[in-house]
Amino acid sequence: MRAYPDPATFTLLPWRPRQNAVARMFCDIRQPRGQTFPGDPRQVLRRNLDRAAEMGFTYNVGAELEFFYLKNASAPELLDHDGYFDQLSSYPASDLRRETVLNLAEMGIPVKYSHHEGAPSQHEIDLEYTDALTMADNLMTAKLVIKELAQLQNVYATFMPKPVSRINGSGLHLHQSLFAGEANRFYDADDEQYLSTLGKQFIAGLIAHAPEITLVTNQWVNSYKRLIPGYEAPVYVSWTHVNRSDLIRVPSYERGEEASIRIEYRSPDPACNPYLAFSATRPAGSLSLISHCLGRGMAWPTSLFSAAWPSRSPSSLLSPLAQHGLAPLH
Repeated sequence: MRAYPDPATFTLLPWRPRQNAVARMFCDIRQPRGQTFPGDPRQVLRRNLDRAAEMGFTYNVGAELEFFYLKNASAPELLDHDGYFDQLSSYPASDLRRETVLNLAEMGIPVKYSHHEGAPSQHEIDLEYTDALTMADNLMTAKLVIKELAQLQNVYATFMPKPVSRINGSGLHLHQSLFAGEANRFYDADDEQYLSTLGKQFIAGLIAHAPEITLVTNQWVNSYKRLIPGYEAPVYVSWTHVNRSDLIRVPSYERGEEASIRIEYRSPDPACNPYLAFSATRPAGSLSLISHCLGRGMAWPTSLFSAAWPSRSPSSLLSPLAQHGLAPLH
């Protein structure tokens, strides 16, 4: 196998010396004779995005990246004991998060929000939405920046889904939309909730394939220690317009912000492979149902949001594990 650099992803690491500088650049994996390696996660995502492009869509993703700062790597000793949205700027963790945001911005990765999360020593950095391949690259870069800047301060940053029991775990909430050119195809001015039929179809696809998607977006044993009741992580295959504990949430629409209509998928965790995660959520949400409905001239039921979905049990996200004789450890 050979690594072929993608020059479009070249950028300097701002915290490293300018003389004899260090840069980040992503590579595509190819076979010795130059053929694309089908197992390269970036190529897997590219193939999926090409299929969406053939249908006239650009798949955009925004990401809420949650993580913990710990005092060291050997024991889960918390760096702070603050709570949701605490703003104590003098704390080491707040300074670290601020430095991370500034360095990401200098690397061309825009951050929409950053704040302290609900659990002690848990933090969140929200990356501005962009096309899915760029977002996957941005997530990989953000995790590197978070870890390296923490290490420089003798702090350990972890993306483990559930590093500490009896407090919230870390998620990677994905905000998804399909655009056609500059138009957000999830927006419908005539719908009561401003969500188009296409958006409703996308939700139905995610619901239909949620258990299988979970195998990709939650790939570690520790992932299933997070997906338990009582800690704000989804355990039901369900959707909502407001509640923040469901699997799928449609955030509130801000008048005049048509581009903001999106679908939030809340089960993934930050330890997943984003290229593969997007390769699972995008076709599950779009192709299987959109192709089926549009190819046959079918209208989606107007009562979708009052439908009683059959798979709403707490174990429904875990059913593929049970089918293979596996069970998560809680």
